[in-house]
Amino acid sequence: MEEIIKKIAWDSIKSQLEQKNGVSKYEAVKLFPEFVLPRATFITLKKDGNLRGCIGSLVAHRELFDDLVTNAKKAAFEDPRFRPVTLDELDNISLEVSILTPPTLVQYEDIEDLKTKITIGIDGIILKLGDKQATFLPQVWEDISDFDTFFNHLCRKGGLDGNCLANHPQIYKYQAQKIK
Repeated sequence: MEEIIKKIAWDSIKSQLEQKNGVSKYEAVKLFPEFVLPRATFITLKKDGNLRGCIGSLVAHRELFDDLVTNAKKAAFEDPRFRPVTLDELDNISLEVSILTPPTLVQYEDIEDLKTKITIGIDGIILKLGDKQATFLPQVWEDISDFDTFFNHLCRKGGLDGNCLANHPQIYKYQAQKIK
């Protein structure tokens, strides 16, 4: 199933660039009925090892097939941090699909208690405080393996002060199946 997941994501990008049809949903579902189950996905594009686009869903709100197609196109063409991907770039771009588990709220007393409830390298995190929100996929731990630094960056990504954990934000954790 991993191969067809990658093919769906890649073909979604290529089909938009080449004005062709992508993978048939009917054929994919015939092979793997799981494609009709609601799942949340993230698509991460890298060019020469650097981030080139990353868009996804935190909560499952559409079928896996549709989420893959939508997020692949958004990562390639609608990530506001980057210009749209071009056909000339495709050979230098790598793609990673993350299929997320449903997020669960972490109940914690203080920062020290939170540290015991987060598994570094495994848990993706959603941080919410007031009307601000940010997430880091589990693979961000590969670049930021220190708890304090990880949360400092996550707070700042959400437009908050770097030590926003002191304000006891809501923390949700989830895991991801990575497909490169």
